[in-house]
Amino acid sequence: MIGACRQAVCILLACALLAACSTSEPTWRNKTTSLLEELDRQNAPELFSQEYRSLLETFEHGEALYHVREDDEGADVFYQFAFQKAELLQSEVKSLKMRREAERQQQIAELAAKAEEERLMHAAADAEIRMRAQQLTRTADETARTSPKKSKDATPLPTSYTVRRGETLPQISARTEIYNDSTLWPIIYRSNRDQIRDPKRLWPGQVLVIPRNFSRDEASEARRYSNKK
Repeated sequence: MIGACRQAVCILLACALLAACSTSEPTWRNKTTSLLEELDRQNAPELFSQEYRSLLETFEHGEALYHVREDDEGADVFYQFAFQKAELLQSEVKSLKMRREAERQQQIAELAAKAEEERLMHAAADAEIRMRAQQLTRTADETARTSPKKSKDATPLPTSYTVRRGETLPQISARTEIYNDSTLWPIIYRSNRDQIRDPKRLWPGQVLVIPRNFSRDEASEARRYSNKK
């Protein structure tokens, strides 16, 4: 269809040039011919094939009257009508191209906005990672400043204890260098069952083993046992 339209307009334009060289022609013929050439350069046959075909048919009617019947006035009516159609079609072509350009610019703007949004998201994520790292560093520094420093010459905690007169297991367990907790006495009792028959009775001079590597569960169990007694 588009190829036929192009072939038809080429033939019509060639005839128009021959007629212009031989005789005078109707007023609107040259104007319409020039506008048809412009529409062809603007790809009107591809963009509006049906409208372009209708324009050519109107122009062909004028050509038939002009060349076959030699009716200049009748032909000029069709030429003028074809010119009006051509002007409308040219306006439609211009509007379509403007819309397409606007859509293209909008797509470019949307892609740019999306790229900027992704950039900002990455920047925010990087900033959050840096902030968390700084917080961890500050926390570690604060912990290091507030934590008691261990002296190289600090006395190690005892692993044994010699019973004094009148002392009980809760009293021994409550001593600072032992457990600093009277309810943990069952731990000492379990580790010294070989020399303690009654946890309520200790003998001066007894050397008791003081366990150090007991678990949290063992400590909880010792406290429960102590509270029952």
